[in-house]
Amino acid sequence: MYDIVIKNGQSFINGSWSPDHIYIKDGRIALISPSDFPAQETFDAANHKILPGLIDPHVHFELDLGFIRSRDDFESGSRAAVYGGMTCFVDFLAPTHNEVELEQAFYNRINEAKKSHIDYHLHATIATPDGDLKKYVLTMKRLGMHTLKLFTTYSDSNRQTSDQHIIELLKLSKVHDFLIMAHIEDDEQIHIGEEYTYKDLPKSRPTASETDEALKLAGYVKQYGGYLYMVHLSSGRTLEALSNYYPELINRHMFIESCPQYFLLDNTLLQKQDGYKYTCAPPLRSGEEIKLLHKHKRLIDTIGTDHCAFNLSDKMRPKLKGMPLGIGGIEHSFALMYPIYGDELVKRMSERVAQLMGLDRKGKIIVGYDADLAIFKDEPNMVSTNHGLVDHSVYTGMPSAGYFDTVINRGHFILKHGKFIGGQGNFIKGSPIK
Repeated sequence: MYDIVIKNGQSFINGSWSPDHIYIKDGRIALISPSDFPAQETFDAANHKILPGLIDPHVHFELDLGFIRSRDDFESGSRAAVYGGMTCFVDFLAPTHNEVELEQAFYNRINEAKKSHIDYHLHATIATPDGDLKKYVLTMKRLGMHTLKLFTTYSDSNRQTSDQHIIELLKLSKVHDFLIMAHIEDDEQIHIGEEYTYKDLPKSRPTASETDEALKLAGYVKQYGGYLYMVHLSSGRTLEALSNYYPELINRHMFIESCPQYFLLDNTLLQKQDGYKYTCAPPLRSGEEIKLLHKHKRLIDTIGTDHCAFNLSDKMRPKLKGMPLGIGGIEHSFALMYPIYGDELVKRMSERVAQLMGLDRKGKIIVGYDADLAIFKDEPNMVSTNHGLVDHSVYTGMPSAGYFDTVINRGHFILKHGKFIGGQGNFIKGSPIK
């Protein structure tokens, strides 16, 4: 006998919608069939959409900036994620300089993440290296991580990875089958003047800093090989430039992530009296750049959120220097982006993420995979709720395609008919990039 059968839904299977029943046993999808078989529990999906559990590849829970931490911890952040249809997310280790620090950072983060209601994975994060890069990579892989975040900026806090080290890591990624995740901004073009306020953020971090750095790194991938993933790409100009100069690399050796804020919010918001709410890095871009992002959206592999949320009082600072940059969005990302991508969004927020992050048995509704399912009510409304700890959302009042009524993680109901039940997430080891 099966544990659960889900009936009367439209399930996203192999890129199309299927009315078949989904049978769950021991936390896995055991059978997909139009036939009736006995199960301990029958769940009526009431003809709503059944998606594979979504995966956010880019979140920052309990991010320590030295002078402040992001407000959502792993408990509240994962709770908000559940309301966004997520059954897994990927956070980051603290930046480290060598393999000894890396291992300590891993166990520290695992301890913090134990509060998560859903499954999670972690990206290793390298700062300015001071050890053997091969040892660093091998330690990372031994710990179950095959993705490595680096920064091309933040030299002021000793987090920048030099071009020489990036080239060495690209060469190592060919041999050891891991994915380099790069924050793409040219450090020399970023300036934070003492007199700058939040209104000066576009001047402080101009589009050219992203575009120039993206093209440089793409050139390295073409010359040296390897695997590169550009996180939170913000500008359509950058995307168009990559398409013009390196089309053969995109979706093959170079992968691109963007976020809802860069599709939906423009930089005129920074000029408002409460413009501090909209500060993030990289910053919001112009309306023209947003149009280009929409135009070339098919080139984007994944949609993450870069969820890094702060309260209004945290961001109400007179000067840009010392202001925490980041916004929340994990709860609303799918419902906001669905009108833009339609059904193509599902893979960009599930299957493609699982493939690139090496999360086996995640991201698809298929027999043998984890029973991670999210039931979406396709009922247009306005963003009005916020289930994390932060006291506002930049998306409040914006049109939403619907909401998630029920979420199942490894066969356990985490959210059922809108009632939050909660759960216990597991650390999911990654596998080498395929």
